[in-house]
Amino acid sequence: MAGVSAALVKELRERTGLGMLECKKALVANDGDIDKAIEDLRKNSGLKAAKKADRTAAEGKLRIITQDGVAFVVEVNSETDFAAGDANFAAFADQVVAKLAETRETDVAKLMEGELEEARMGLVQKIGENITVRRPAVIESDVVGAYLHSNGKVGCVVALKGGNEELAKDIAMHVTASNPRVVRPEDMPADVVEAEKDIIKAQPDMEGKPEAIVEKMMGGRINKFLKENSLVEQPFVKNPDQTVGQLAKAADAEIVTFIRLEVGEGIEVAEVDFAAEVAAQLKG
Repeated sequence: MAGVSAALVKELRERTGLGMLECKKALVANDGDIDKAIEDLRKNSGLKAAKKADRTAAEGKLRIITQDGVAFVVEVNSETDFAAGDANFAAFADQVVAKLAETRETDVAKLMEGELEEARMGLVQKIGENITVRRPAVIESDVVGAYLHSNGKVGCVVALKGGNEELAKDIAMHVTASNPRVVRPEDMPADVVEAEKDIIKAQPDMEGKPEAIVEKMMGGRINKFLKENSLVEQPFVKNPDQTVGQLAKAADAEIVTFIRLEVGEGIEVAEVDFAAEVAAQLKG
């Protein structure tokens, strides 16, 4: 460490955005030559980014753009919520959705080719966390409207036939809050209905009842399940006396589809013993 001043370490940190310890090591390895240290760090950046690729990135932000009847949605993930709040992370997420809007490429590997992947690797190196991109989507219709919750973690796009963007945005807000599974009851997948029937049959109040009574009770409960989970049947959040279907019909609109995303959904997060992880890093 001899000859490596705190000021030199500070300068290298400012020029690279890397951690203090990593900057010290690079300077020591290069006898305090900051330019050579930067060169070494750049050579190693790909390897260091790859080492973080097996870490689970289940936090992050959504990005949504709407323009001329088309909506572009993408999820950008980080390991921690803290990193997702970083300005560099936000700038990268904006880059991703901008390229999605430019190319309409929904294959993640193809979307990330070239400069975007280089930007991702640089961000991994800079903030010290794995960064991933997933679920890019393009939704096109007569009318599209989007709603993104203020935390940037839950959002929705609604496609309409007829109506206007403000109506679509209101319905998107409803979907974000109420999380319906399908647009209409008849859209519910048959396997989901059958699974719900099995759950209903297994409930204690069904035990010992005649089959005809069970079927009648089950029919009522299935109808209730479908009503609660179908967008057009749900009471509109801004006016519970009106269903979303009635809202759309009053505006001469038809709900075509919707997509609702929540950051991290579907990502399996392994439980981590943080004390052991810190101890292992210190040992290393």
